[in-house]
Amino acid sequence: MELTTGAILRRITHTNLSCAAHKLATLILDGIAWKDGYNGLPHGTAAFTLSDLAERMEVSRQHLHSLLTELAASGLRLLRRRGKGRFAPWLFRFGCCDEKDAVDEVSTTADISPYIRDSNKNVFHGTIMVDRERPETAAHWLALIGKAKTAMPCRTADARHIWERFREFNRRRGHEAVPAGYLLGFMRKWQGRCGEFRSDPPQQAVKAIAPAVKELQRLMAAAPFINRYFHEGDLKRAIGEHLYEERVEVLRAKFRCSRFQAQLAAHGMAVSAGTIQR
Repeated sequence: MELTTGAILRRITHTNLSCAAHKLATLILDGIAWKDGYNGLPHGTAAFTLSDLAERMEVSRQHLHSLLTELAASGLRLLRRRGKGRFAPWLFRFGCCDEKDAVDEVSTTADISPYIRDSNKNVFHGTIMVDRERPETAAHWLALIGKAKTAMPCRTADARHIWERFREFNRRRGHEAVPAGYLLGFMRKWQGRCGEFRSDPPQQAVKAIAPAVKELQRLMAAAPFINRYFHEGDLKRAIGEHLYEERVEVLRAKFRCSRFQAQLAAHGMAVSAGTIQR
């Protein structure tokens, strides 16, 4: 069976399941990594914690286990295993996709992959360390920039120039690590005529950034936002959920920022103090 969204969705639809099990299967399907290594997951695998699944399904943990057992015993053959680490999520995979000789009885046409494997969106994955990239890794990003820029506004700019401007753009915002997709978005918003980034504020505006904003950015930069869910869970376990919410509200009032920014700042303070790991 072909590992595509359409093939799995048709199999889910034509499998005799309860309504709740159908919903759970669709939820797991939505989290599948279609690119090997995307979010650190193998191709065709989804990662969830049981508490997250129970919350999204609005069911108890006991009922969730019953639904997972139902999916495992069905034609979908849902497989799950625990990831490495104490707080690692569970990894889920539809075992029916491993039946290489099986014919998809619910489809008479060939499935089309839900993405282009060589598309820029799937090639630009991972994390970019703004100031700590090794030479060989930087060369990898330069090669991707050179291939992707041909169909973008920055096609006339040198790949090295794009790379250096991208790094400088994130340095000014206090970002030490950003998702690789940010680089793709940076290239798409490039103004080819003068080689500037549309969202880049003028130099006078950069100089006029308030000290409070700089302080907030410094606190946020200490904890990579890509790990924000792990940081939130670790900090709540360390200081308690009530104190966590209180700390976030104090930061919101102090910096007059959004709850999301206050959470990142709280995580950064905890990382700097050694309360949680980076």
